[in-house]
Amino acid sequence: MTPKQLDLFGEAPDDASPLVRPARSDWAKAAERAGALPSRLRFGTSSWAFPGWIGLVYDQASDKRALSRHGLDAYARHPLLRTVGVDSAYHAPVPTDRLRAYATQVPNDFRFLVKTPALVTDPFVRAAGGRPTAPNARFLEPTVATEFAVRPFIDGLGDHGGVLLLQFPPLGKQITANPRRFAEDLYRFLRRLPSGPIYAVELRDRELLTRDFAEALRHGGAHAARSLHPRLPALHHQNQLYAELPRGPLIVRWMLRSNRGYQEARMQYRPFDRLCEPDPAARAEIADLVSDGLEAGREVYVIANNKAEGCAPLSLMALADALRGNHRRGIDGRGATSVDYPRRGFEGG
Repeated sequence: MTPKQLDLFGEAPDDASPLVRPARSDWAKAAERAGALPSRLRFGTSSWAFPGWIGLVYDQASDKRALSRHGLDAYARHPLLRTVGVDSAYHAPVPTDRLRAYATQVPNDFRFLVKTPALVTDPFVRAAGGRPTAPNARFLEPTVATEFAVRPFIDGLGDHGGVLLLQFPPLGKQITANPRRFAEDLYRFLRRLPSGPIYAVELRDRELLTRDFAEALRHGGAHAARSLHPRLPALHHQNQLYAELPRGPLIVRWMLRSNRGYQEARMQYRPFDRLCEPDPAARAEIADLVSDGLEAGREVYVIANNKAEGCAPLSLMALADALRGNHRRGIDGRGATSVDYPRRGFEGG
């Protein structure tokens, strides 16, 4: 049985969209930062339905219950936010019609990063709470991925489809003990997916970050998603592994501090309305990586999670400042001359 998508805040009336308004009065600083960034750099957050962002992304009068169903339109008007992660797709496939509805709520240059459902990327069937209960026969099954992820992504989002992300959870000792076999299985899976989307792969097991894995991405036509996560090596180590991959979009996901677990950060940081634990070291590392990517002419996606510092939109504001600092100094983090970024216009509507 395929899990079904649920609204995060329950049912909202069909005319609720006027109750979710952009917080325009607080966006002047964001517009200034956005104007200094190149158009090929896309900042976004993991989902958009967070009541703690009322007053920051959404107007104070916005309706909390309506954020899940109607908040995307206001989110996409934010001058700094030009992509968003559809993380709910990991837990259950998002139907084509819902993705099509998302696409109607955003500007022409907005792009989505959508997760492939866990029914394709998790080797286990899990009970509530995440406990494995049985092997998953649909793990790395391309026909299932095509039906529940690829086709809805293509048909629902159209030109708004940015990245289709294969995020693998911790895969267990049976798989991590044989990294080469996993890389081979991944390669065969990727080769059987339809062409069209930008495919990206993100792991949670450092044991699987091998040269064979990088080669599976290269020959399978997928890209590596760099992730700041306690289970993974530092960004510069990940980047060394992927240095010889063909140039394409640079995808960075800013997930967690190195000293926090997901649930710990969730409990400590909610309602996600401020930077509870700023992480300037991680921010600087991301800024250097992004500067290098932009200098190489790459399109760059940066997705920030509330669990990284406490409030994803504020994390991205601080990251924009770090990038401007790199540019003003005329150097990136390694001492190379930085690119003269073209300014991106901002339409406040």
